Amino acid sequence: MQDIRILETADRDELLVEWRKRFKTEPPKSISRTLLKRILAFEIQASRLGGLDRATRQSIRAHQTQLDSGKPPRTKSVKFKAGSRFMREWNGVTHIIDVTENGYQWQGATYRSLSAIARAITGAHWSGPRFFRQTQEQDHQ
Repeated sequence: MQDIRILETADRDELLVEWRKRFKTEPPKSISRTLLKRILAFEIQASRLGGLDRATRQSIRAHQTQLDSGKPPRTKSVKFKAGSRFMREWNGVTHIIDVTENGYQWQGATYRSLSAIARAITGAHWSGPRFFRQTQEQDHQ
């Protein structure tokens, strides 16, 4: 099967045969027809276009190794410069957070993390940088 369009009309049994042919293994027992089609479509495209680049494959392997070790995935700690200010409107209230040398200041109190402030504001667990719409791609150093 080289044409992705064929996958759309293939029944589950045909998709399972294609899986076995491509992967030389049995498919997961409870895999849905939709997921079978998506995975097989990716494999057909990858065989034609070369698949994932080297850096992406290495990143996936590193994450898998981390998961296999039972350790939580490593995340990059986001640091913000003292003097920075964050603003977020939540339920009609504007919250202003100032970054200090000792942490984050909000409503006169100092917190160790933006996540603690986000939790205080919302009552739910949030990633502080995500709640305040800061991403790791931005330069905070």
